[in-house]
Amino acid sequence: MTRFLFVYHGGNQPESPEEGEKVKKDWDNWFETMGDSVIDSGAPVGNAWTVHRSRIVTSDGGNNPASGYSIVQAADREAAIELAKGCPVIEANGDVEIAEVMNI
Repeated sequence: MTRFLFVYHGGNQPESPEEGEKVKKDWDNWFETMGDSVIDSGAPVGNAWTVHRSRIVTSDGGNNPASGYSIVQAADREAAIELAKGCPVIEANGDVEIAEVMNI
C-alpha cells in the first residue's frame, strides 16, 4: 500500500453551531467509510505563512492556501483519487490535492 497526503483547500465555514456539528459528522462518517486506509485523519489548519525564494515572508498562505490535511493509504493513485472523491470539503466548495508520500 502506498501513502498519500490529502491537502484540503478552501471549503465554506459552518454558519452555526448546528451546521458545525453536521460538518463534523460528515467528516467522521467519511473517515469511517475509509476504515484502515486512514493513517492520520489530520486536522484543519489555520492561517499560513509563506517563505519566498527571496526570503520575504508573507502571511497569505500562497496561491492556494491549505485548510487541512490527512494521510491515507491506497493501492495506487487511482484508488486514492476514488477515496478523495467522497471528501466533505468538496461539498463545501473546496478541493482535495493528492500527493504520493515518497519513501526515500
